[in-house]
Amino acid sequence: MIALSRTGQSPVTSIRGFTLIEVIIVVVVVSVLMAIGLPAYENSVQKSRRADAKSALMDAANRQEKHMLDQGTYTDDMEELGFGDDPLESEEGYYTVDAVACTGGTLARCYVLTANPATGSPQTDDLRCTQFVLESNGSKTASGSDQDNCW
Repeated sequence: MIALSRTGQSPVTSIRGFTLIEVIIVVVVVSVLMAIGLPAYENSVQKSRRADAKSALMDAANRQEKHMLDQGTYTDDMEELGFGDDPLESEEGYYTVDAVACTGGTLARCYVLTANPATGSPQTDDLRCTQFVLESNGSKTASGSDQDNCW
């Protein structure tokens, strides 16, 4: 039971809140953590999406080799390899893959597969690995600011 004061009113209890300084300190700490953590997170997500390009390139290369065994030549038409579109859209839709004859050669002898970020894909912002290339001789290259670590 609450005891009433002489005036008949209930006693005033002290309610303690946060001071403005405490709130500002928390906002600053959270801002610093976000400034450090968000770019690292975005980089990690972009890196994981690169697997979509590599997977599509490897699938297309396997189908090119099967096409060579069956037809005696490679092809630059992704539909001939059994894909629905030319250029091929990767499974997750982050990249498009297309084929051309290798430099100085013909499709009867060699091919070059190239994966580029699909239009409107978040991978267009990935400046570290902007393009992946897989050649029929097994050579794997990439372009971008960190091209040596893309594959």
